[in-house]
Amino acid sequence: MNTKENKMGVMPVKQLIISMSLPMMLSMLVQALYNIVDSIFVAQIGEGEYALTAVTLAFPMQNLMIALSSGTGVGINALLSRSLGAKDFDKSDSAANNGLLLTFFNYIVFLIIGIFFAGRFINTQTTNPVIREYGAEYLGIICCCSLALFFQMTFERLLQSTGKTIYSMISQGTGAIINIIFDPLLIFGIGPFPELGVAGAAYATVFGQFVGCSIGIFCNLKFNKEINFAFKKIITPDLSTIKDIYFVGIPSILMMSIGSVMTYLMNLILGTFSSTATAVFGVYFKLQSFFFMPVFGLNNGLIPVLAYNYGARNKERIKEALKFALILALSIMCVGTVCFLAIPETLLHMFNASEDMVKIGIPALRTICLSFPLAGICIAMGSIFQAFSKSFYSLIISVGRQLVVLIPASWLLSKTGVLNNVWFAFPIAELASLVLSSFYFRKLYKSTVSTM
Repeated sequence: MNTKENKMGVMPVKQLIISMSLPMMLSMLVQALYNIVDSIFVAQIGEGEYALTAVTLAFPMQNLMIALSSGTGVGINALLSRSLGAKDFDKSDSAANNGLLLTFFNYIVFLIIGIFFAGRFINTQTTNPVIREYGAEYLGIICCCSLALFFQMTFERLLQSTGKTIYSMISQGTGAIINIIFDPLLIFGIGPFPELGVAGAAYATVFGQFVGCSIGIFCNLKFNKEINFAFKKIITPDLSTIKDIYFVGIPSILMMSIGSVMTYLMNLILGTFSSTATAVFGVYFKLQSFFFMPVFGLNNGLIPVLAYNYGARNKERIKEALKFALILALSIMCVGTVCFLAIPETLLHMFNASEDMVKIGIPALRTICLSFPLAGICIAMGSIFQAFSKSFYSLIISVGRQLVVLIPASWLLSKTGVLNNVWFAFPIAELASLVLSSFYFRKLYKSTVSTM
């Protein structure tokens, strides 16, 4: 094995986590910036609040796509990194090749959804004909053209699994930048490009994904020598490997899919107040990604480090990695809290907010952000569940936070007839998540790391 392959076992831990995570954190920052810029442009379309609401209503299905692709990637990542740490190279190759086959089948699912169910999905959340038209058009394009999204995320995970996060950053970052560039060109019809409105935002997203996917394919074939790709292995499923991938992946998919259920139900709850309340929720989700995405990037960089050293039975490196990641995650989320508390009106005006939207949005942002530090701690602790193939714990925590606490609390608070009360459900739910995360973290830590 070469020195590059050994770095997760020998490089100083803090330096390793920075080298593994920083590229992904930066690329996810660009991705978060894209999400924000995309919505800023969408908010300028005609009745901008309607367009913004339409994109918000499409988000649960988009999030479901990301859940399926990312969850499958988590399973591939954990199996591949653990196999490399244990020097089982046949298993690591099988994880990569079977992962590509699973990726293709994931796309087929959403192709069918895009063709037959996109409009119906939007219609369940609103009766406004303008919002319905915008939402169905946007979501149909996103689903039907999602092939590149699925493969981009898989190839990025393969690069992350072997420690080549710089190439993962290039793939994701370039795709997001292309997206940002083409958003105004296709939405407003600048230069030789047609004016496509909301559809332009969807096509810009798809084009960025295809560019990112192409770069991911090239970087894997050119630089990822730890993995041997073979077309015959890709089209020939290994049921044992697929089982191992989804043993970790399915809990992760379900965990992230819960976010889709949560946002869908929140859209329904907020819709009882006004479409403006729903638009504010959508703006919050875009803005919070600027802080959550880097923490998830840290988490993605930490998982292969923990998995590798778990396979290598290196207790001290695991302990140091967890402690350092926890401090970084908490610091990032505290910065987010300060921003939301200090300049909520400025943030809202970025989205062409009406006076009513600003009135609703200021208390919303200031209340929800109180949950950020708690969330940072939970995300950092949760990395060990995925790295040690205990993603079921993450699933329990996610169900508890979003479905058992957040949605019922939001619904009950909405019954007061005061919209501002609904936002307090978020810090309440995050506190419950911290309690559950701490319990399962201590349980797993004692049964694994402490016994090494």
